[in-house]
Amino acid sequence: MNDCAILESLCFSLLAFTGFDLLQESDSAFRKLLCSLLLSVTSIGSITTVFLGIIITGLWKHNASLGLIGEVNLLVLFLELLNQLEVTVDWMHLVPIKLISRNASARPAVVNIGAMFKFDSTIGRVAKIAIDEALKDVNSNSSILKGTKLNITLQDSNCNGFLGMVEALRYMATDVVAIIATDPTLSSLEFPFFVRTTQSDLYQMTAVADIVDHYGWKDVIAIYTDDDWGRNGVSALKDKLAKRRCRISYKVGIQPYSTVTRGDVMDILVKVALMQSRIVVLHVNPPIAFKVFAVANHLGMMGNGYVWIATDQLSLVLDSNSPFSSDIMDTMQGVLTLRQHTPDSNKKRAFFARWNDMTGGSPGLNSFGLYAYDTVWLLAYSLDAFFNQGGVISFSNDSRISSMVDSTLHLEAMSIFDDGKLLLKNILQSDFVGLTGHLKFNSDKSLILPAFDIINVLGTGIRQIGYWSNYSGLSTVSPETLYTRPPNRSSANQKLHSVIWPGETLSTPRGWVFPNNGKLLRIGVPNRVSYKEFVSRIQGTDMFKGFCIDVFTAAVNLLPYAVPYKFISFGDGRQNPSYTELVNKITTGDFDAVVGDIAIVTNRTRIVDFTQPYVSSGLVIVARLEKQRSGAWAFLRPFSPRMWIVTASFFIIVGIVIWILEHRINDEFRGPPKHQVITILWFSFSTMFFAHRENTMSTLGRLVLLIWLFVVLIINSSYTASLTSILTVEHLSSPIKGIESLVTDNEPIGYQVGSFAERYLSEELNISRSRLVPLGSPEDYASALERGPGNGGVAAVVDERSYVELFLSSQCKFRIVGQEFTKSGWGFAFPRDSPLAIDMSSAILTLAENGDLQRIHDKWLMQSTCSLDSTEIETSQLNLSSFWGLFLICGIACFISLVIYFMQIFQQLPPAPESASSTGPVSSRSRRLQRILSLLDEKEDQSKSGHKRRKVDNDGDEELGSPPTRRERSNSNRNVTWSTT
Repeated sequence: MNDCAILESLCFSLLAFTGFDLLQESDSAFRKLLCSLLLSVTSIGSITTVFLGIIITGLWKHNASLGLIGEVNLLVLFLELLNQLEVTVDWMHLVPIKLISRNASARPAVVNIGAMFKFDSTIGRVAKIAIDEALKDVNSNSSILKGTKLNITLQDSNCNGFLGMVEALRYMATDVVAIIATDPTLSSLEFPFFVRTTQSDLYQMTAVADIVDHYGWKDVIAIYTDDDWGRNGVSALKDKLAKRRCRISYKVGIQPYSTVTRGDVMDILVKVALMQSRIVVLHVNPPIAFKVFAVANHLGMMGNGYVWIATDQLSLVLDSNSPFSSDIMDTMQGVLTLRQHTPDSNKKRAFFARWNDMTGGSPGLNSFGLYAYDTVWLLAYSLDAFFNQGGVISFSNDSRISSMVDSTLHLEAMSIFDDGKLLLKNILQSDFVGLTGHLKFNSDKSLILPAFDIINVLGTGIRQIGYWSNYSGLSTVSPETLYTRPPNRSSANQKLHSVIWPGETLSTPRGWVFPNNGKLLRIGVPNRVSYKEFVSRIQGTDMFKGFCIDVFTAAVNLLPYAVPYKFISFGDGRQNPSYTELVNKITTGDFDAVVGDIAIVTNRTRIVDFTQPYVSSGLVIVARLEKQRSGAWAFLRPFSPRMWIVTASFFIIVGIVIWILEHRINDEFRGPPKHQVITILWFSFSTMFFAHRENTMSTLGRLVLLIWLFVVLIINSSYTASLTSILTVEHLSSPIKGIESLVTDNEPIGYQVGSFAERYLSEELNISRSRLVPLGSPEDYASALERGPGNGGVAAVVDERSYVELFLSSQCKFRIVGQEFTKSGWGFAFPRDSPLAIDMSSAILTLAENGDLQRIHDKWLMQSTCSLDSTEIETSQLNLSSFWGLFLICGIACFISLVIYFMQIFQQLPPAPESASSTGPVSSRSRRLQRILSLLDEKEDQSKSGHKRRKVDNDGDEELGSPPTRRERSNSNRNVTWSTT
């Protein structure tokens, strides 16, 4: 940056962050002070250091009571800050507002306001007219300021650094109370008296980032003005993109001068054209923007595939200077730009009509003009409240200045605005509706509810495609409508109207192409020494072959664009390389991608992106199996111990239930206790063979028996089938049943060198590393398993299924035991957010759908020589989990039948005799229990119909004079005898 630019920036820094009055000094004293400031640093050799020492470190702040911070020597501070600080504030986007009052009265007749900007600029031309109109409106309104008039002094900076600094120092005779600025790095936390009365570029860059994320783009290119405004805006954009997992892949600055030539712009755009991204964010002032679009159009960069997003500087020019010539508009077709949103209102429409009457539409009114108008009213309202609260515009000197600095600097002439805090308070408490909408400040001293219009340049004009608001993101509905609803930033709620992109297409550009810079994609490939069917290096060449290589090549051939690449071997060729280290090479920039049998695991997905898996794979256990002999107790093996216990219990339970239901009506379930216990057991277990001879007479008993016989049928069939398989088919067994038994045992475990299985076993399953044995080839697998843990081998090998299946295709002595205990797959690795990973995933899915992936698999991996026709791996026993539904149904049937039966019994229970009520409660309950037991034991025909029949017979016998029959006496005696027992 040249000296003029430095002085220009320092001018505004000094205006923004100091508050001293030099009106008491003459012009000669003022010039003397300026010369002293400049000459005092000649020995240091940096003008910047002096002003940074004064401004940035906060030696002088806008503070009503604090003028100097710290008891330090100013010249010593200059030396310490030399070459350590560099801060500038953009000239074009600062409009300083100053209060000037020569009288220390409560309500002065005139309050002077100073404004400095370039008159001959898009913002300046509009702002000058808007400020003048606001001044007229304020001074003509008798309800505000009550007799005090505002007077605005405008100063043209002319974008000259030195002259601007001189004029700024002249304005230091008055106090700075507010600045209009879009620079996102200016913060009220750092500068307490900084108030922003327009939207910050921080929100504009958030809107740009949301647009990029909405269309699924990941990389953007930033072209910006190489000054503080441009650099700070791009820095804010970078942060906002990072939150959405997007990034600026390339950025380039353009000198902020009108002397930038077409050749300078062409050199920049040629470099941009060689980049991968096709999303260009343009953050420059309008004259440079027009040059960029013209050169880009000449280079074919305004055609299909490109996306141009310009910040609001372009919309300001389009609003103020339309219509443009067709030559200029033709170079901007399809460009997206932003415009600060101001809600539609009657007041705004009236001012637009008034503006057109005044200017004839040239220049056109833009958003900065509306904000400038409202800023004057903001100061008017704030000053009115300031005076109403007793505020006085007065200044005082700080005695510490003259005692701490060299007198040649004449800093003792500076004074402090006494009631700065009160005026600031009134500004921040402002709450009114202006041309720009609801004007109110939040806790950050920024305007509430920031929003932008999103505009598409089309034909000879512009077309609005939507809005962005900090409240709900992107929408096709105006922000004012959304403010009445709950905020919703879900992806489904982010919408924009269709866009006419560069090249006059409605199809959303992919946003990137393979870079046309002559560089080949560097693809790392593992140099394996085992399982070379997956990937192996061709001897004497840099080429590779194998299943993984064929899949990658076929997928690349399906891409709609060419991908030049070269394979780079990774590994020494003596043992399999570490795949984790191979993937990490992507993050270090050594490789642009990794191709091979790369497992997609959690710790790798944190640093790279994988394609869609082209192989499903997970960890399995391989063990040696031995022939299993049937043995003397083989008949017990079909069922698990729990299954045996539950089955036996249900046999007994069903027998007891049937006895209860049949005892009162079925003579076959009556008799002495010993006889009935034997009957219960015999009946229960005879149902296993359907050989029970006792008949059931009750409906409930028959229902229970029917359900139980169905359960027995299923159990018998399952037992018979399992036992037949055990006795007739040769089985292979292993003491290892799955991952659980492998973890609890203390036997050594083998794993493949370079596989993620080692980390998983040690870190996830907490298996001691001393138990883990690295194995480098299928031959090592077979040898270690043959020797077994007792002879220096291993009990089992843990590896991915794809390797294991290839291993077992030629090793018939070993089998997979247990279930696959992890689920993963193989994919190709790319850098985070690489668009190539997405396109490759689509290509892999296409290979799977058209059958090419299966054909490649069969070509390399269908080589089995083993047969399992005559042997089977030991099957699991039949467990209770396979039959609990049947037992549940049977149990419910038994329970319901018993409930119905006992309800019938209680209905038949006779009432207690009246004489029993005279006894105690314990005796009453005992008698009731005896009646229930007696009723349960009684035979039903005697207690009901039999009793009635006996009464009739007795009456007849008395008439005929004959005794009861022998059978009746026998039954009666037997029943009485059973009851007393």
